[in-house]
Amino acid sequence: MKDTKTQNVQSEKGFTILFAVLTASLLLAIGISIFNVTYKELLLSSSARDSQSAIYAADTGVECALYWDKNNYFATGTGQRAIQCAGQNSVFLTYPTLPATSTFGLEFLEEGNTKPCVVVSVGKYDDPTRTILISRGYNTCDTTNPRRVERALRVSY
Repeated sequence: MKDTKTQNVQSEKGFTILFAVLTASLLLAIGISIFNVTYKELLLSSSARDSQSAIYAADTGVECALYWDKNNYFATGTGQRAIQCAGQNSVFLTYPTLPATSTFGLEFLEEGNTKPCVVVSVGKYDDPTRTILISRGYNTCDTTNPRRVERALRVSY
């Protein structure tokens, strides 16, 4: 006959392995869920950063256009001239198209992998007399980047 003490030790060996596997599985599930939450928070914070960069670029474009329009810079028949804002020279994308619209773009210097940019359209209208500025800011100028964010501001006066 087997000793009762030996039978208890052998049956506890199986329980110890089962307990270890269940504990490891539970810890792995908790670790994966914490990683998942952390990853989603990282995506959310980078999205907020990209959005902020794009809206700041759009705001800079509006301020630049307002500054240059104060002296009738975008009046019809003025021809192409360089605009300098935020230490950057602009590039005229089209000038003029009817009704007297100028469109220019700026790329900004920024540390890191992305360079924010802005495309600003200035429309001059006669009937009624008004000016409409549309500034589209982007967190990156790379049009193939799937994480590219656009924010726009419109000013009319």
